[in-house]
Amino acid sequence: MLRLLPDVGERRDLRLSEERVREAARTVHEDGFVIMEGVIAPEHLDALREKMDADLQTLLTAKTLPVNFNRGHLQQDPPPFAPYVFRDVVANPFAVQVAREVFGGGFANTFYSGNTNLPGTEAQPVHADSGQLWKGMTVGHPPAQLVVNVVVEDVTERNGSVELWPGTHLIPEVGRGDDIKVDPITLEARRRAAPPVRGNLAKGDMLLRDIRLWHGGTPNRSDRPRQMIALIYTIGWMDRGRPLRFNKGCEAAFEDCGFDPNVEFTDEPIDYVFRNHPYDYAG
Repeated sequence: MLRLLPDVGERRDLRLSEERVREAARTVHEDGFVIMEGVIAPEHLDALREKMDADLQTLLTAKTLPVNFNRGHLQQDPPPFAPYVFRDVVANPFAVQVAREVFGGGFANTFYSGNTNLPGTEAQPVHADSGQLWKGMTVGHPPAQLVVNVVVEDVTERNGSVELWPGTHLIPEVGRGDDIKVDPITLEARRRAAPPVRGNLAKGDMLLRDIRLWHGGTPNRSDRPRQMIALIYTIGWMDRGRPLRFNKGCEAAFEDCGFDPNVEFTDEPIDYVFRNHPYDYAG
């Protein structure tokens, strides 16, 4: 597992050395993920945590909760308006540099949401967020989408750090449109060959992972919710889908960001708290 901590010069320039960005990109190609340490200002995460805690209390009043697989794993969006939209979250320069190296060119952001793991949860089924783009492949294709995960506080085994299965993004049998859950027989065979690791993240860290990588939410044994924000960087030739909606007043966070932010700014209220729906949930 590669953990990359920018040095003093890289922090000053907001740019990794060419050697280090190549190392990060190579790790994404081979293992399916990389962790960049201390790349987000703690005060930005404090503000997001306070607001998302308040929003969660509103979300919990919903008639149908936006459950991800199991009870207590909720889809929860971060607030899409100032003063809660920060450049080091939505357009982190280190993440942008690594993504451009991985993709070999430009890309767009096509997702801005997150998941909240409530106290007392069980483990999610191990799954991939998406499969291979083409059927019948004998090897996995190069990355076309990267998930960027940001935590608002330290995340460990106690409060539900994500389980990651290195190298599984290259397994060709899981295609786009297939069941994204990994069947138990395949999972145990992979465990014997290459067991999973836990994506423990300190406050300020950022996880970049191939969208095909097998992973799963784990039990939160702490006494408070564990929130994790998610963006999806999508290679330039793929469909961007609808623009992401943000309120006017946070445009500066996206200016000259080095990629297509795929953003539409509006004066209208955005229902970001109740817009999500459950998936793979039998109720």
